[in-house]
Amino acid sequence: MAVAKKMSVGQLTMLTAVNMLGSGIVLLPTKLAEVGAISILSWIITATGSLALAYAFARCGMLSRKTGGMGGYAEYTFGKSGNYITNYTYGLSLLIANVAISITAVGYIQVLFDLKLSSLNVGLFTIALLWITTFANFGGASITGKIGAVTVWGVILPVVVVSTVGWFWFDSSVYSAGWNPHNKTWFDAAGASVAITLWAFLGLESACANGDAVENPEKNVPIAVLGGTLGAAVIYIVSTNVIAGIVSNPELVASTAPFGLVFAKMFNPMVGSVVMGLMVLACIGSLLGWQFTIAQVFKSSADTGYFLPIFAKANKAGTPIVGMLILLAGQTALGLLTISPNLTTQFDTLVNLAVVTNLVPYILCMATLMTLQNISNVAPRQALITNAVAFVAAAYSYLALYSSGAQALMLGGVATIAGYTLFGYVNTRLIRLETQGLVSVPVQTVSAQHETTVSKLKVPALSTLETQS
Repeated sequence: MAVAKKMSVGQLTMLTAVNMLGSGIVLLPTKLAEVGAISILSWIITATGSLALAYAFARCGMLSRKTGGMGGYAEYTFGKSGNYITNYTYGLSLLIANVAISITAVGYIQVLFDLKLSSLNVGLFTIALLWITTFANFGGASITGKIGAVTVWGVILPVVVVSTVGWFWFDSSVYSAGWNPHNKTWFDAAGASVAITLWAFLGLESACANGDAVENPEKNVPIAVLGGTLGAAVIYIVSTNVIAGIVSNPELVASTAPFGLVFAKMFNPMVGSVVMGLMVLACIGSLLGWQFTIAQVFKSSADTGYFLPIFAKANKAGTPIVGMLILLAGQTALGLLTISPNLTTQFDTLVNLAVVTNLVPYILCMATLMTLQNISNVAPRQALITNAVAFVAAAYSYLALYSSGAQALMLGGVATIAGYTLFGYVNTRLIRLETQGLVSVPVQTVSAQHETTVSKLKVPALSTLETQS
């Protein structure tokens, strides 16, 4: 019987890096310019925190024997309620993030076609993109993956070109003039952009999902996750700082299409327009993939009894259409509720809320590592190192929560607490189903060669279904 060829550590490292180079960077130069080039301090903090998170998630993936992704990890320490609230907040984060991705596309469309949209029209365009990309998914995942595999290069190529060729246009005087336009202290500057820089790394938790497809996963998954995260960090830091040395700070702050602007400065307006067109396609391809992905996240949780059964209903193509429409209704309401006179303000509101809700599962998973290592009989020295890394990752997560702002913390907290209220119903239903023998906690098998496995719940690779974060 033929054995499927597995990825090398180099291939998995590249895949991990591409996974994070998604639409999250498209408006990033503008957001960082609001603080100034001194925001590089935030990058240093975020890169360190993201590397710690990446390593900790790699260890969770290697040690966990439960299905359910991050929810399965959290269940080791927090039980069924931990599993539920992890997947609930993660799904909520994706729902919010998709609205932010749609707003990103609208920002570039405005500049590309020289449109002057009112705040209401921006909201309506945002909602229209959400509807179009949802309906386009009704036929199944095959076409979605193929489109995403092509459109993701609309982001990757411009970012790589700016990071390399852009140095020929770099002007140190422009960079220094925009270093600290608001005279922030180092501490304030470092904290001001932590939430938006973390947005660019969201999705790193999905990197270990491909662990069973790589050779020698115990050794190579942590290497690939750390290497991929480090590679993405280098590209993020270099590209945003090169742009800060090409385009003046006031121009960057005012732009809703910073990559189009920098290519117009480097070459000519026509090239800038082409780049904006590529990035619009990339955002739409990303949104197309993640509208499908979020429905699958809710479906998988419904299949195990944690979410309402209606999210598990699917057509012959396996598409949970009813669940998609329910989620689309929620996104439509969110798009209307967050309408702002300033597009970047609306983007800020959504990004900060997405970060807050995404950090809940991060923190729960970091807290579960000690339990997970104890029951897996990990050697004390290795456990101590991993627990120390998890502590750094948790500390960074709390800093990111604080940096997200009072409004995002309040709304995210209310949403999370509401999840616990919903769990009262969910737990009653789970007990009834377990009593009837209709559901049980799924456990993975353990291979004879390796004592650890990775979760079977696959988050689609962002090279094809690109995220944010």
